[in-house]
Amino acid sequence: MQVPIFPLNTVLFPEGPLPLRVFEPRYLDMVSRCLKTDTPFGVLLIRDGDEVGEATTYNVGTLARISDWYQGSDGILGVTAIGERRFRMTACERQSDGLNIGDIELLETEPFVPLPEQYHPLKHILANVLDDLGRLYESQSRRYDDASWLTYRFLEVLPINLIEKQKCLEQNDAAERLRLISRLLNTVREPA
Repeated sequence: MQVPIFPLNTVLFPEGPLPLRVFEPRYLDMVSRCLKTDTPFGVLLIRDGDEVGEATTYNVGTLARISDWYQGSDGILGVTAIGERRFRMTACERQSDGLNIGDIELLETEPFVPLPEQYHPLKHILANVLDDLGRLYESQSRRYDDASWLTYRFLEVLPINLIEKQKCLEQNDAAERLRLISRLLNTVREPA
């Protein structure tokens, strides 16, 4: 399977929202093609380089499908995409317009993992955070009893190092992510 690749300084998780401001011609064309054909693009975290210009990326990312778009008052295209399946890029070719096209293989979808009882307080914390974030999460389905879904949402909103987020995206272990999130939240709550 081949998809256009959008290297970003962010990690997109399955079912997570991705707001973008698109202004480079290569990505404007990509967005137009994805909208016309209702196809996803691949989001990969940048390893070296930056979002404008050339960049090298990690190989594991998430497919994103455009769910909404608007023209900003500044003339820049605003896009909201939603994360779908995780993938591994096996090869990449740069087109003449600068857009990267990746050969990808889809990774296994993480199954439903019931949230262990000791972590039930996390449901309430996350519900309050998502409510406070408003529009970005208001149309999202919420599955607080699914440890996989819950940990992905926490990883999106917590101020965690991008490399740590990338490691979490690459693993299939909701229990390990729960332990990480619990440690991080306990660190924030402990008095100095």
